[in-house]
Amino acid sequence: MALTKAKKNAKVAMLASELESSTTAIIGTFKGLTASKDFELRRVIREAGGAYHVVKNKLAAKSSEGTKVEAALQGLKGVNSVAYTSGDPVALAKALSTWVKDNAEYTFKLGIVDGKVITVAEIDSLAKLPGKEELFSKLLFLIQSPAQRLATVINATGRNLAVVVNMAAEQGKFGAPAAKAAEAAPVAEAPAAEAPVAEAPVAEAAHAEEAAAGEQPSGAAQPENGTASQAGEAVSTEPAEG
Repeated sequence: MALTKAKKNAKVAMLASELESSTTAIIGTFKGLTASKDFELRRVIREAGGAYHVVKNKLAAKSSEGTKVEAALQGLKGVNSVAYTSGDPVALAKALSTWVKDNAEYTFKLGIVDGKVITVAEIDSLAKLPGKEELFSKLLFLIQSPAQRLATVINATGRNLAVVVNMAAEQGKFGAPAAKAAEAAPVAEAPAAEAPVAEAPVAEAAHAEEAAAGEQPSGAAQPENGTASQAGEAVSTEPAEG
């Protein structure tokens, strides 16, 4: 059933919008491809970050005008399909190459990566390269490797130092200073035994309290009461009246 001009234009516009941001495309052809295998192929390409369309040659040529994959979609003959992506070209090539090994109904025609058209042999070579994720993992390993080695050396040094210290302690290498310190300790305790000398000020304070209360301090010498004795003598020597 022939497509109307409106439907053709709609298909061209849709494919053109998808191809506009694409940087990689792989063109293939097929013969006797069943619906179930076609579904499986689309799933494999989608998991690799791409998209897939069976295209009419003239529509593909018009849709790709001004895009980075234009060169691969011009002048196509026969039955064609296009798998394209704006992501990792290696991932797309790997997915397609793996699937094609078990499905001879599909074969490659050509491909294009960043504006450069590549052959079928180059598509196979592209599929054998490490993908972006694998390259990033290797690069990250190379960046972290020196730091990991440094951390290992530092940790090993700390462990070795602890072993040496433990061995020295077990052999009594640290015992001599401790013994000398123990011998010097009694010398420092001697002045503490002379502390009772400080009792004198306590007695003086007690005498001061007794004096303030108007009493003679206990143990103090009693003064002679000369006034009282003189008064007694005066009374005894005075003559009595008639």
